[in-house]
Amino acid sequence: MDNPRPQKLSHGEITGKILSAYKDYDLQNKKLLVIIPDNTRSAPVDIFFKLFFELFGKETKKLDYLVALGTHPLLNEEEKLKRVGISEQEKKRTYSSVRIMNHRWDKKETFTPIGTIDSDEMRCLSDGLLTEKTDISINRIVFEYDALIVLGPVFPHEVAGFSGSNKYLFPGICGWNFTDNTHWLGALRTNLKTIGIKDTPVRRLIDRAAEFVNVPMIYFNLVVDSEGMKGLFVGDDSGAWSKAVELSSRININYVSKPFKKILSIASKKYDDLWTGAKAFYKIEPVVEDGGEIIVYAPHIEQFSITHGHIIEQVGFHIKEYFVKNMTKYAGFPKAVLAHAAHVKGTGSFINGSEKPRIKIILSTGISKDRCDDVNIAYMDPDGINPDEWEKKEDEGIAVVHNSGEVLYKVK
Repeated sequence: MDNPRPQKLSHGEITGKILSAYKDYDLQNKKLLVIIPDNTRSAPVDIFFKLFFELFGKETKKLDYLVALGTHPLLNEEEKLKRVGISEQEKKRTYSSVRIMNHRWDKKETFTPIGTIDSDEMRCLSDGLLTEKTDISINRIVFEYDALIVLGPVFPHEVAGFSGSNKYLFPGICGWNFTDNTHWLGALRTNLKTIGIKDTPVRRLIDRAAEFVNVPMIYFNLVVDSEGMKGLFVGDDSGAWSKAVELSSRININYVSKPFKKILSIASKKYDDLWTGAKAFYKIEPVVEDGGEIIVYAPHIEQFSITHGHIIEQVGFHIKEYFVKNMTKYAGFPKAVLAHAAHVKGTGSFINGSEKPRIKIILSTGISKDRCDDVNIAYMDPDGINPDEWEKKEDEGIAVVHNSGEVLYKVK
């Protein structure tokens, strides 16, 4: 908290780091695939898209892009162009040779198996929380290229501890089985014991899975805040990511002196559904006292999940202990969805058939009260909320967080 915030990187500094990487990793005459995040992650992808093409686009055999969707909705053409910061006319006139592709997680033929983490190793990596072997597959398109450039921001993350680096491969472009197991592991570990922590069981699994990818990888780890890009750490191993985590810990974590009773968390407009918008809860959960409340205010969100909403409506939101005690009932549902449902409900206890969450999450969104009731989550009418009325009440144990979802809040 006492360290001065770093300055925004200049255009010249960014250009210099890109040119150094191009020379250091001998990328000339190579077929390159750049893995990028979708629009739910704040990152100046547009800057890199234009600079990559300007600096070495004509010296490579291929320079294509793959959007690491995980299981997020596919981007249409307009959304793809928005992600890389160009117009349709610019795409046709200047960048016609560049392909911008969705990770087609919705098609089985997308994937090819690359390895298995056996049960003994799973037990070791997961601190004993998971004991069954995990088969790993990845988007087969990566093997059509000579090298991968993995580009994306590093933020505190509820499942992995911190995002970035290999996480844009797993779960970014991997098969459903690995996504299922890592998200479930994250739920078993819980958000409170994971978010903002560098070494986590899920991160270990992610990095182990990446060892099966026999294609050279160069990581561009970005550290950004509301002012812009504050750090760019480039490398072909975990060292660059570790440096990014160190800086992200400084600028993407805000500390408070004591927990609050009630917080109005105003979700960023970049989240289209609760699947992603729940970050407005995860990042705030550590600074709410037992028995407190978080109101996720997002009138623009109208779906629990664009992709998985129909499953969420069947299972509802429950603490992880509830799911663990009732796994026979939920055995047929994807564990990644159960994990999301448990993360949203937060920690708590399940005794004598009764679940008691540690804190209460209330949705004040475009999702109706009836739909909230059906999935075991509280509702508040967004029309009755004036965010201005929540300001400057910290002394009363009440706070408001604007544009929430990327900055983590913790108690000193």
